[in-house]
Amino acid sequence: MAEKFDPPITLSHNFPSLHHWDSHLDHHAVADGPDRIYMDYNATTPADPEVIRVVTDALMDAWGNPSSNYLPGLKARDIIYHSRDAIARMVGGKAADIIFTSGGTEANNLVFHTAVEHFKKSMISAEGSTSSKQTNGRGSLPHVIISNVEHDSIKLTAENLLKEGKADVTFVPVSKVTARVEVEDVIAAIRPTTCLVSIMLANNETGIIMPIKDICQRVNEVNKQRAASAPRILLHTDAAQAIGKIRVDAHELGVDYLTIVGHKFYGPRTGALFVNDPGKSTPVYPMFFGGGQERNFRPGTENTAMIAGLGKAAELVSLNLAEYETHFLEIRCYLEQKLLAVFGKDKIHFNSHFPGSNNLPNTCNLSILGRGLQGRRVLSTCRRLLASVGAACHSDRGDQPSHILLSCGIPFDVATNALRISVGRSTSREDVDLVVEDLRDTVEQLERMN
Repeated sequence: MAEKFDPPITLSHNFPSLHHWDSHLDHHAVADGPDRIYMDYNATTPADPEVIRVVTDALMDAWGNPSSNYLPGLKARDIIYHSRDAIARMVGGKAADIIFTSGGTEANNLVFHTAVEHFKKSMISAEGSTSSKQTNGRGSLPHVIISNVEHDSIKLTAENLLKEGKADVTFVPVSKVTARVEVEDVIAAIRPTTCLVSIMLANNETGIIMPIKDICQRVNEVNKQRAASAPRILLHTDAAQAIGKIRVDAHELGVDYLTIVGHKFYGPRTGALFVNDPGKSTPVYPMFFGGGQERNFRPGTENTAMIAGLGKAAELVSLNLAEYETHFLEIRCYLEQKLLAVFGKDKIHFNSHFPGSNNLPNTCNLSILGRGLQGRRVLSTCRRLLASVGAACHSDRGDQPSHILLSCGIPFDVATNALRISVGRSTSREDVDLVVEDLRDTVEQLERMN
């Protein structure tokens, strides 16, 4: 049964009243014991207590199939409707713009699948046949543009399309001065066959915020000047790291698609894709086929409990973002000041500071300089700190430095020593004091061993 977006008339649903954003999250308790201090919130966040409550309530009271017309199903449908609306408001859209997915990886794959399929259908329509014609000497393979610092769910999807001969891909390098994708470099990479530009909104390791609005404005100018036979260039940003930390408005950015990942902003491990007027203004070609849910864009019986949690997490962000952002920035700045005070400016290099660029308020990527102070070695020796050397999905790469940092111009020996510390809603100055003390003791211990 295909879902409709009219509000259910048989039930009335309101999310429960909210407590102050400084909830009773005990990050020590969730972080492997009372002596451990968790500062890896860019990897994942604990579910907010309000999120846990609505998930639990949905599992108990809204277990019915949302396509059914009896009470448990109607409750489920009602929850999905209100969650969709809350998520849309968080990113400046409307309820019909939200498609629920299993997470960010699926959402990103859906965008790439759609762009390639849309290109094919556009070319067939323009040519009047399925025959392949030469376009600017490159043939009629679709062309995709991404940056060279994207998350693996973008990077590997693009590489797989390239490997299988389904698309050409340009990996635009970030500037080694600003660590950003520069607008002119994206525009210079456009070809007559370009069908998608996908650039992350904020980098998960450096926290650098990309100029998505400027990129979209320039690409849309190109779209207006393109020949009628050329496919429209679709615009996508993976906003996984940005949502819940800075204001994100899909319409202000100018994107066609925007990826939403719940577990990055104290929600459950599920996700959604914002699509600007899906199926009308913006194409969506499903990867799955089934019972018609999500208007056939992503069929399968909806995961009501996780959708409820995602909606609650989105509501918390909409209500409290200014407080979250202020707290993140205060704690991160305090962390950086303490690090400089303890280690000195000659011993600390901030890999998240680049001239002319803004970065996420909660993210501090640093290297403690010196022989034998590789990031993994430091973290494995720390008694309290739980952090990472980069993306969690790269945790098996030994002492190889992050390719993200190398791409941003960080020297090899500095990048090898990198630590990514990302603070959360409940991180305190006292936590920072303990973590910096832990790092000082660890460095002294490792230097004695050396």
